[in-house]
Amino acid sequence: MTNFIPIFPLGIVVYPGEQLNLHIFEPRYKQLIKECFDNKKPFGIPPVIDDKMNDTGTLVRVMEITNVYEDGKMDIKTEGLQVFNILESIKELPEKLYSGAIVNYPANAESGNRALMLTIVAAIRELHKLLKITKEFKKPDNELWSYDVAHHAGLSLAEEYELLQLLQELQRQEYLKRHLKRVLPIIAEMETLKERVQMNGHFKNLKGFDI
Repeated sequence: MTNFIPIFPLGIVVYPGEQLNLHIFEPRYKQLIKECFDNKKPFGIPPVIDDKMNDTGTLVRVMEITNVYEDGKMDIKTEGLQVFNILESIKELPEKLYSGAIVNYPANAESGNRALMLTIVAAIRELHKLLKITKEFKKPDNELWSYDVAHHAGLSLAEEYELLQLLQELQRQEYLKRHLKRVLPIIAEMETLKERVQMNGHFKNLKGFDI
């Protein structure tokens, strides 16, 4: 299917199924959000990376406008729906402040390997443990898929975008697996190094070695 959507380029990657809170303050996007909410129509968020708008993004719907300020600024709740590809950007629209795009929606195979997914979840929990942070998933472990955990895996913005471009769940799982396999030993070594540095310069109660 091909159609026209309003677009809201942002320096983030949004995944299908993700719920995202946004603060809207620019006049063009206040207009976009009000129209989409009133007409129950979605809009697109194409990620902006290194000052460049990318062609793959996520269709998003406005779930709720939670607050409207006196100056028209808004707090909103949104939900990611599906991945799109931009075929043509339309910078200027009649009587609109915002831009739009002609897009299509590539097939997205969302069935993956459950055992592999549980391994990925365990690795992400290990990463959080090493980093001494606490983040809870919004679903039970046996219901999680790659989109649910991608923001928890320590990916850069460019890496999150690479994952968005993968249109098979198994590909996304393998991507996360390779990433975690690469970063976990680095983080573990950094933690060991940190402990060694903290010990240096302090009195130590060390037991002698009997020869």
